[in-house]
Amino acid sequence: MTYPLEGITVVSLEQAVAAPLATRHLADLGARVIKLERPGVGDFARDYDTTVKGMSSHFVWLNRSKESLTLDLKHPAADKLLDRLLTGADVFIQNLAPGAAARLGLGADVLTERYPRLVCCSVSGYGEDGPYRDAKAYDLLIQSEVGLVSITGTPEQPAKAGIPAADIAAGMYAYSGILTALFARERTGRGGALSVSLFDALTEWMGFPLYYTRYGGRALTPAGASHAAIAPYGPFATAGTDVVIAIQNDREWVAFCAQVLRRPELTGDHRFASNTARVTHRDELRVAIEEVFTALPADELDRRLEAARIAHARRNGVAELIEHPQLGDRGRWVDVGSPVGPLAALLPPVTFTGGTPRMDPIPDVGEHTDSVLSSLGYSAREIAELRAEGAI
Repeated sequence: MTYPLEGITVVSLEQAVAAPLATRHLADLGARVIKLERPGVGDFARDYDTTVKGMSSHFVWLNRSKESLTLDLKHPAADKLLDRLLTGADVFIQNLAPGAAARLGLGADVLTERYPRLVCCSVSGYGEDGPYRDAKAYDLLIQSEVGLVSITGTPEQPAKAGIPAADIAAGMYAYSGILTALFARERTGRGGALSVSLFDALTEWMGFPLYYTRYGGRALTPAGASHAAIAPYGPFATAGTDVVIAIQNDREWVAFCAQVLRRPELTGDHRFASNTARVTHRDELRVAIEEVFTALPADELDRRLEAARIAHARRNGVAELIEHPQLGDRGRWVDVGSPVGPLAALLPPVTFTGGTPRMDPIPDVGEHTDSVLSSLGYSAREIAELRAEGAI
């Protein structure tokens, strides 16, 4: 079949999460992604853990459908090899430490002048200028710096998000930015440079708390799994598994009191008469709700919530997600190849009508070095010499 990005070649000098996430989505759409890795060890995310049959869970998640080319970027032969590689490329993306790409001669200004059709994407921690430019920028540090930790968890115990939110945010903006730049190139014939920082990406995701604090005069209070500004909205104890409910407006609140709690008088209680009041009296509200929830059989509670059309869910763990019927019944799990055999992988979130995404294997370190170099015109003898010299 023909994929949307078939014919697009991406050269990625990537590591960890942000840039690999962007390029994996490009690969899902059919782009050829050539992943540059250090000889012998590769992307350090390969060694984060060994939980997936000896492979890292992060690496398995982020690197299917890519070709791994090992290259010592400081070796004298690297410049010629990179020139051949980038001459035929459409996209170059890197997320090295600040200034590292420029020191290697791979700065966006140099590359866009040398290769006018090339789209260059740089992913950094704090951006390419400013007082924090050279600061180390791991995901937890960014979550802390932008205030995400301050609004997650509880007042007694702040918490980071359980997933690498800063890395994911930056990776997705890099992905959409690259697609935008490729679309613009179709109109102008020229590539260009774009940059994304983890700090800016996650700051954008902090938009609601930023406006709430800037114009409300006070910061959000962390509310655990509940909503900081809406109530009732979050998990509540029942006779079995906690149920999560989401009341969005007073109409739903009235229906909830009458049909689910069967205590319509609560709507006239001054503590619960408006969303603002319910947030203020969150603890009393929880007591009133859980008095009813814990006394009901699970099937009766579910029936009442369905009848009243109240949005609700189970508070699942990750193990329950793996077996979730919404994934299983829709065939969202498929097998992909890897150096350790077939592994289960989720299909990409975007589904194109009439087509299936590319779901090729996860590469071993340097697995495609010989084939990539052969496609660039290197002979078997030249490849052997480069390997003997430690260049690849």
